[in-house]
Amino acid sequence: MSDAGRATKQLLPGQHVTVEVPATSANLGPGFDCFGLAFDWRERVRLDVIESGYRIEVTGEGADHIPRDESHLILRSALVGLADLGVTAPGLRLSCHNTIPHGRGLGSSSAAIVAGLLAARGLTGAPPDQLWLLRHADAIEGHPDNVAAAIHGGFVLAYDGPTGVTVAAGRVADGLGAVLFVPETPVGTAAARGLLPDLVPHGEAAANAGRAALLVHAIATDPSLLHEGTRDWLHQDYRQRAMPQSYELMQELRGSGLAAAISGAGPTVLVLGMAADLVELATWSRPGFRTLTAGIGTAAAITA
Repeated sequence: MSDAGRATKQLLPGQHVTVEVPATSANLGPGFDCFGLAFDWRERVRLDVIESGYRIEVTGEGADHIPRDESHLILRSALVGLADLGVTAPGLRLSCHNTIPHGRGLGSSSAAIVAGLLAARGLTGAPPDQLWLLRHADAIEGHPDNVAAAIHGGFVLAYDGPTGVTVAAGRVADGLGAVLFVPETPVGTAAARGLLPDLVPHGEAAANAGRAALLVHAIATDPSLLHEGTRDWLHQDYRQRAMPQSYELMQELRGSGLAAAISGAGPTVLVLGMAADLVELATWSRPGFRTLTAGIGTAAAITA
């Protein structure tokens, strides 16, 4: 599963690779740290081998606040991947235009990690290896749901198997889509996680498990059950004070019968449903939020 241990070799200036990675949502209500969903909204990243040093050329979302050295998450992940593959580079230039808002629960960090690791494999000519990507991405990110969705595409269930983090691909009903309400203000994942209790009541845990199972069925074959399937007891209520406007919007949408949930650690509000049924909602506006639409996306890939 690892390519470590081979003799170190060096890449040559002029080598380059381009990868595309989808935006993602995690949890989807009750699937805390387990469920992930990829969108058809992708970031494109190019990594070039240069004579020396590191050059970061970034535009788009969060560009003003992103480091321009090897601490950049894409570059840092690429260096982790290259080291494991037994390869070095005299220098690297990273070029990307960010489209995923940062700190909004849409998998921006996971996309960066997967992009860097996948670019490392592309530069070295190593064959595709989703398990290698998953294990390294999970180690960097600290939880597998978003990275698993970015690596595999579609709807995934990530869990700790006998040999480590493992992914099962879930079915997705034809025509499923999403509307996303993205707030202006971010919320850090660490801050959102810090609000969660160490223990939850047994009854709530049992109820949450039941809804998580129902959600798998709803996404696969019966989207009419999405509203019931996205009910959560484990994390959203506890995080309310970190994102009161998002929580209020989620409750308002759920009160209207829509399958609304906090996307990942928030504060974006995700609404799942059949794309044809979400057309009107996609035109709806809310002060302080951007409204975006998305279909279900495919796996991260090397494109050039």
